[in-house]
Amino acid sequence: MITVPASYTVTQIATVSDARELALSPGGDLYVGTGGQNVYVIRRAQSTHPETAAVYVSFDDAPAAGVAYGNGALYVGTQNAIWRVRGGHPEKIASVRTGSPPAGSDGDVHRSTSVVLDGSVLYASVGSSCNSCVETDPTRATVGKVENGRYVPIATRIRNAIALAVDPSTHHLWVSNAGQDELPAGHPYEFFDDVTAHTAPVDYGWPFCFENRKRKPGTNENCSRAAIPQVVFPAYETPIGAVFAHGGAFVTLHGSWHGPRQGLSGYVPPRVVFVPMRNGKPLHAVDWSDPAKQWTTFIGGYQSGETIDRSGRPTGITADSRGDLFLADDETGAIYRLRPKASGHR
Repeated sequence: MITVPASYTVTQIATVSDARELALSPGGDLYVGTGGQNVYVIRRAQSTHPETAAVYVSFDDAPAAGVAYGNGALYVGTQNAIWRVRGGHPEKIASVRTGSPPAGSDGDVHRSTSVVLDGSVLYASVGSSCNSCVETDPTRATVGKVENGRYVPIATRIRNAIALAVDPSTHHLWVSNAGQDELPAGHPYEFFDDVTAHTAPVDYGWPFCFENRKRKPGTNENCSRAAIPQVVFPAYETPIGAVFAHGGAFVTLHGSWHGPRQGLSGYVPPRVVFVPMRNGKPLHAVDWSDPAKQWTTFIGGYQSGETIDRSGRPTGITADSRGDLFLADDETGAIYRLRPKASGHR
């Protein structure tokens, strides 16, 4: 069982196979994107007795992993499109991955498309086609906006930005990144960064630049203009979901699949971490000698030591206005509700 702070109660409210991102409607319905073709809904997720998870909409384009709710509609990111769904009826509003991977790509394909809303602005992210390559499809390895039926990148050369979150206090867009393999041991750090703090279009430098403008060994790239992220995590943590609540950002870290490779002594554990914020910035600045200085573990217990013995892997996370957190797990399918004990609401 996962371990949570003593100030919270945790309840498993549903099971959804291969659960990924989460979105909550103002009425309390929780939508669950998945690694398959279906998006599920859990009606009355905030109540003592939520309804059983049921399929809300299906696509012929998996994974239907990214979900966001706003303006009376559900928005879904699938492998090749972004959709607006009302009453269970999907309408395609933009296409992504419109081109092929580059010739000679290593095939380390990232297929998910994440989405997040800030009022009427819809943001999305599209993962890369490879571990390390120069993309020929302009939509891949990007973060962008959906405008007038098109996906328009605002950040480029960002390998796999799965976690997207808008800080409601500033309306700034924050994005994660899962870095490439086969760099020096313990690198690159994963990150969570304020895209809005940079001048668009933002260049994150992948696959040639990483961290604080370090150059990939054996390359001659000029990294002087690559964006420097504001929050970092150790290599191979793999951020999947994020939400701003309770004075900071909660970020889900999926853990590594490498095991004792890439300079690791074992498997990096899955967990949920909390990054305290102040005035729209991390409370603690990046320490480039220690990628564990800016955050604390909020939820753990997913893994035994550095072994592959795991009880789950966290993915999507969201919050409601009353303080509840909702958390998904793609390994067990568990959907959890975490409620502050002092809240007293039902």
